[in-house]
Amino acid sequence: MAGRYWQYGALALFVQLAGACSDKAPPPPPVANSAQATPAAAPVADGKLVVTFGDSLYAGYNLDQDKGLAPVLEQALAARGMKAQVVNAGVSGDTSAAGLARLAFTLDGLARKPDLILVGLGGNDMLRGLSPDATRDNLDAILAELKKRDIPVLLTGMLASPNMGPDYAAAFNPIFPALAKKYDAALYPFMLDGVIGDRALQLPDGIHPNDKGVAVIVGKLAPMVAEALRG
Repeated sequence: MAGRYWQYGALALFVQLAGACSDKAPPPPPVANSAQATPAAAPVADGKLVVTFGDSLYAGYNLDQDKGLAPVLEQALAARGMKAQVVNAGVSGDTSAAGLARLAFTLDGLARKPDLILVGLGGNDMLRGLSPDATRDNLDAILAELKKRDIPVLLTGMLASPNMGPDYAAAFNPIFPALAKKYDAALYPFMLDGVIGDRALQLPDGIHPNDKGVAVIVGKLAPMVAEALRG
């Protein structure tokens, strides 16, 4: 597993982006379609309610409204015969601390308790060189609150860029599998699996997925989401 982490982490484009996002850098501004902090749409009466709670990788950064993770995942579930509404609760630039701060507000704004929530935070923490201990604590608090509310979780992980150094990677990379095990959450180990490093699947910034990249991610995530909903 450690070898696979470094295989992903060694990508030069990821390094370049990380170097541009130090801990002194401000968060990138949200785009118009990047968040639904207070989702108000009524869920389908006889279907499942899924919430995607994360950062710009969830928010649909610089994509058309129907091309982000939430709408494409909803379409993929429908193609599998599963009636579900997938609510976009992603905010570009969010750190794990920012996600924790808005979690209760987001959940309380839903029409009902979700059948599943996808959690994808920590990437911005890493790019800014924030303490892995703080990232772990914030994600732990998020998962603890979701457990308290009896909401099943699918956690999508992130990997440290190699320019953060081996000590940082050794502290950061195990956060996601350890917390998934602690809270009995489903785990997708690396959110950008199959996308990072492939220019055909990325926006010009070399990190965020384009619509084709989102399709690749959803192709891998959808079976896990469907299994979690059936389970």
